[in-house]
Amino acid sequence: MNWADKIFKTHSRSEFKDLAFDVFNYQINHCEVYSNYVYAIGKTNPNSLNDIPFLPISFFKSKRVISNQFDHIECFFKSSGTLGERSCHELVDVSIYEQSFEWSYAHFVGNIKEHVILGLLPNYIEQGNSSLVYMVDALIKKSGSPSSQFIMNDIEEIKRVIAETKTCNKTLVIFGVAYSLLDLCDQGINLKNAIVIETGGMKGKRKELSKEGLHQKLHQDLQMSELYSEYGMTELLSQAYCKSDFIFETPPWMKIVIRDLYDPLSICAENKRGGINVIDLANIYSCSFIATEDSGLRIENTFQLKGRIERSDLRGCNLLVD
Repeated sequence: MNWADKIFKTHSRSEFKDLAFDVFNYQINHCEVYSNYVYAIGKTNPNSLNDIPFLPISFFKSKRVISNQFDHIECFFKSSGTLGERSCHELVDVSIYEQSFEWSYAHFVGNIKEHVILGLLPNYIEQGNSSLVYMVDALIKKSGSPSSQFIMNDIEEIKRVIAETKTCNKTLVIFGVAYSLLDLCDQGINLKNAIVIETGGMKGKRKELSKEGLHQKLHQDLQMSELYSEYGMTELLSQAYCKSDFIFETPPWMKIVIRDLYDPLSICAENKRGGINVIDLANIYSCSFIATEDSGLRIENTFQLKGRIERSDLRGCNLLVD
């Protein structure tokens, strides 16, 4: 079966549901870690999407969550965690990841050929094997602009690219970790007519701010035309995007389900805060059903991110796998 063709042609709810069950059946037969988890909790025959078990994301720190149909990998990504062990996600077909982020960028941000891309992601580059760096590097190359690049703490080069972009009839798009964007604020940089995509995280470099507080400061100081947040993670192959209303939208092959924090196998009603479960059908050769350590609430086909779950609230999930 050509999984990529089916995944990226999925648009209707019924198509998503049917394919999600196909993916579930494939993964309990070919992903040993996920299969063991599903059998351990006795959820081998789900009747609905909400009944499909979600693998706790912490498994990626200690297990190889990968299909047993392949004896090779094309690459691997590691999380950027500032504390403790880093998650590892092995890919047997990196082209699926590329199709996923290229579609999402075009849909949510715009035509990359009309953009100059800057990556302000120093900590991700320093730690290595970052899925975010891989994505931004591919977008830099796809833009075709000689000004597109990663910049490591070089404010003068940033100023040069800003000035150059104003004269070439292209839009500047900056992917930046939160603390690097705040560094631009400190330098008095003006990003009028630019698009900023905030990828989260102070990474121990600055005092943490709420998402609302961060965006308020960035708007006030940088004065960019559009400010996005990107929601993705090492363990997934798809991303959600939002503008400053903090309402995230997903591509058609990705769906958010909110679980009860104190009964992790139960699903919350709409508009009720809980733990974020992600269905990412693009993650076909790993696990497409992931219980994250983020909290949020679902609003129709969108979701709001409400921050990390306190460690004490993760106990219910952890008890299932001890």
